[in-house]
Amino acid sequence: MKIDRHGQAKILTTEEIQILFNEGATLNPPRDRALFAVMLYTACRVNEAVNLRVRDVYDRKGFVRPVVLFRKGNTKGKLATRTIPVLEDLRKHLTDYHPPKWANYLFPGRHGKGHITSDAASWILREACKRVDIEGVSTHSFRRTALTQLSNAGIPLRVIQEISGHRTLDELYKYLEVRPDQVRGAISALSMLSPVESAEPNEQKPDYTVKPGLVVLKSGDF
Repeated sequence: MKIDRHGQAKILTTEEIQILFNEGATLNPPRDRALFAVMLYTACRVNEAVNLRVRDVYDRKGFVRPVVLFRKGNTKGKLATRTIPVLEDLRKHLTDYHPPKWANYLFPGRHGKGHITSDAASWILREACKRVDIEGVSTHSFRRTALTQLSNAGIPLRVIQEISGHRTLDELYKYLEVRPDQVRGAISALSMLSPVESAEPNEQKPDYTVKPGLVVLKSGDF
């Protein structure tokens, strides 16, 4: 559900994220938190998250890999394979979760068949949001929240594009939200262009008489 966002998913606040993870994810807590964390801490699309295979996240010994691998065939437009470093917060949720040993997919479907669908992931999130009364959130909120946070932190757009997997910067721009205080801050930066005020016309300035090796002030300057 998207409410009053001009067709765009709501950007989550830090408090909302905390509540959603701690109080909203109660259907299957380890799995739900891992699902939310993957989307938030890698800025991936929901379809990319549900298509992750166990081997894309864990090594043969069952430990979380240093990076999450998003395969080219599962990305929008199938542009390129992406590897995203695993943040410690994400590592914790993936370690707490760990899928069943028989599963091929990180988030297996019912009875071990395939993986959960994007619609199922959206339903899981909607139910979590209902429990904590957070409105206007969709699975895209995690991606948009992450990318906007990176932009606000001053990360170069080209680097953000590498993380998001967008084809062009124009596509990336649509995800980023600009706050009013950021606009004010940007405009205030123009103050450096203000001309230096000149002295008042009637202001008396010292009259220097220059002589070789000597600087003399006229009596009227004292």
